[in-house]
Amino acid sequence: MKPVVSQQSSALTGSIRVPGDKSISHRALMFGAMAVGETKVTGLLEGEDVLCTAAAMRSLGASVEQCDDGTWVIKGRGVGGFSEPTGVLDMGNSGTAARLLMGVLATQSFTTFMTGDASLCSRPMERVMKPLRPIGVSFVSRENGRMPIAIQGTSAPMPISYELPVASAQVKSAVMLAGLNAPGKTTVIEPNPSRDHTEKMLQHFGAEVEVEETDKGGRVITLTGQPELVARDVIVPTDPSSAAFPVVAALITPGSKITVEAVGMNPLRTGLFATLKEMGGKITEENVRIDAGEEVADLVVEYSELTGVTVPASRAPSMIDEYPVLAVAASFAKGTTHMEGLEELRVKESDRLAVVVESLKACGVDVTEGEDFMIVNATGEAALGGGEIKSRLDHRIAMSFIVFGLASQKPVTIDDGSPIDTSFPGFIDLMNGLGAKIS
Repeated sequence: MKPVVSQQSSALTGSIRVPGDKSISHRALMFGAMAVGETKVTGLLEGEDVLCTAAAMRSLGASVEQCDDGTWVIKGRGVGGFSEPTGVLDMGNSGTAARLLMGVLATQSFTTFMTGDASLCSRPMERVMKPLRPIGVSFVSRENGRMPIAIQGTSAPMPISYELPVASAQVKSAVMLAGLNAPGKTTVIEPNPSRDHTEKMLQHFGAEVEVEETDKGGRVITLTGQPELVARDVIVPTDPSSAAFPVVAALITPGSKITVEAVGMNPLRTGLFATLKEMGGKITEENVRIDAGEEVADLVVEYSELTGVTVPASRAPSMIDEYPVLAVAASFAKGTTHMEGLEELRVKESDRLAVVVESLKACGVDVTEGEDFMIVNATGEAALGGGEIKSRLDHRIAMSFIVFGLASQKPVTIDDGSPIDTSFPGFIDLMNGLGAKIS
């Protein structure tokens, strides 16, 4: 346990670069391990979650090494070419890695055992298992698909067509990755577009992926199975989900002006920035460019007087990880912020919806919780603060309420800041370098 205290700070100033995108880092390691040849990855997030993925790829027979210059080199085994691991794959705290890897392992002709930390072992995986079973894989797990899990892969996989009940990039990606080693075409239909890093990176490595828009605003993604993925270099942009914390901190801390460099601006990941701009946030994109198929920009952020808004449920897939820190921003805005379509938050590292509401109340915020919504009422003045927050092994809860304490009247204490290293190693030092008061 590493307690953290965050207290009201003077203006934040300076330029920073947050760590590499976690979603893209996981995929770069997995796809490099399934490609033929040598893949070089620059800017990989070296947090605990991603390092667990690197270790899993080694256990499956791929070579994954870090060079002296910080570049990572993966020598792949080809699609369907993994070897049976001799031990249990420990995915740490990473739900993304676990769910994507379940798809990969579904069509390998051996049995794999997978586990994780206490938080990951409490999360339901049945919503990933359900669409994978028709492909031919079998699972043995605790109730509702909770880890540890035995994944009994099939040597005769079947392509499937699956319609997602709720947009989820993780479930979509698991089905597509299973379809990589199945003959024919695997199709996923999503009601709303979710982050599309899997589709983009599969195309980058040479797979045939077709994406069509539906009349109702969803997407149909079709993957042609059993391609030969060819090694490609990957430049990982910085993570918009990590950039969210200094961005909100600058918006709510009077007098602040910061630049966050090289932020990934994939349109399916920027719902938070769009929402903050609707609230009156001064966020300017500069030096807009494309790196390895992904949009990138430098963000200039200034303190702003925010106003409450209604965030539609249709935006949730593009900002699902950012609702905790959006709720913090809403606590300093004038008026009511209504956030809808939040059911996915209940199956994250914690029941994030319940934990955010509990934590806001501990800091004196007027907040209402529903099954899939949250309403925050605020005056536009500095929130009270003073709460003692239980992070529950959730890195985003810890960072969100550190940000809260930087602008609240009273300091905020987080019981354990150690989970932050899963996605944002060096977060506290980086924020203190801007002028924050975090100890």
